[in-house]
Amino acid sequence: MDVQNLSEYLEFLEVEKGLSENTIEAYRRDLSDFLRFCETSGIEDINAVRRTELNTYILKLHDENFTAATVVRKIASLRGYFKWLCANDIIKTDPALTLEQPKLPKRLPKVMTVQEIEQILNQKLDELHALIVELLYGCGLRVSELANINMNDIDVKSKYLQCLGKGSKERIVPLGKKAVAALKKYLPVRDFNVKKNNVATTKLLVNENGRILTRQDIYEFIHAQGEKIHKHISPHTLRHSFATHLLENGADLRIVQELLGHSDVSTTQLYTHVSKKRLKEVYFSINGTGGGV
Repeated sequence: MDVQNLSEYLEFLEVEKGLSENTIEAYRRDLSDFLRFCETSGIEDINAVRRTELNTYILKLHDENFTAATVVRKIASLRGYFKWLCANDIIKTDPALTLEQPKLPKRLPKVMTVQEIEQILNQKLDELHALIVELLYGCGLRVSELANINMNDIDVKSKYLQCLGKGSKERIVPLGKKAVAALKKYLPVRDFNVKKNNVATTKLLVNENGRILTRQDIYEFIHAQGEKIHKHISPHTLRHSFATHLLENGADLRIVQELLGHSDVSTTQLYTHVSKKRLKEVYFSINGTGGGV
């Protein structure tokens, strides 16, 4: 059912909206699941879908114990799809037009301390894995951004890298001293591994066998490092810690927004966690009480 329309919609998301491959794949899964539900419900034409079917489908998701975040994402997928169908005159009315988007509780990811970051770096990591930590934490990169960095995206001399963020938005990220040092140690090793394995690739992250590292490789490595310090962490944890530590040390919220690649500063406000230490410092500086922290 509606396979052709779905294919054209996904192409629209890729070409017109510039969404990432991972985001488009999430839309594909969500919408394919809904279309299968329609088929099992005896609905053969997308024009026959009404608000009642949408409500039934959402109740089904809850009954199947999908997380609140997953349900919210699937509803967003449906809203976007039906809006596109209506705009292209494929359907006459949009059944998802008044579909409510549930609000999720604002949960902040865990933040690591500087000491915990140092604990990981003190694990005698090889050049590749030390660089991964430095770029995730020192630059606040998303795991997908890190995995997709090419050699010509990096300028060690000028101390910056260029990455492609969400919505195919490019941004320039400065490289700190430790990230530059890690790059200088890693690049000769990378060159050796590429030549040794006769691999032709422009990707930055390549292991000793000449294989390009994937997002999953990076996830597994960071998770393993977290286990060593008895803490459940992901690449996102390092990104969040990067932003938090910047704010703790007085960085302007707008600067952090630019570094993270957020289009809206409100996203940065939700994403970052200002510690009690920083809040006290701001309080005392405003009120002039001279109190300690």
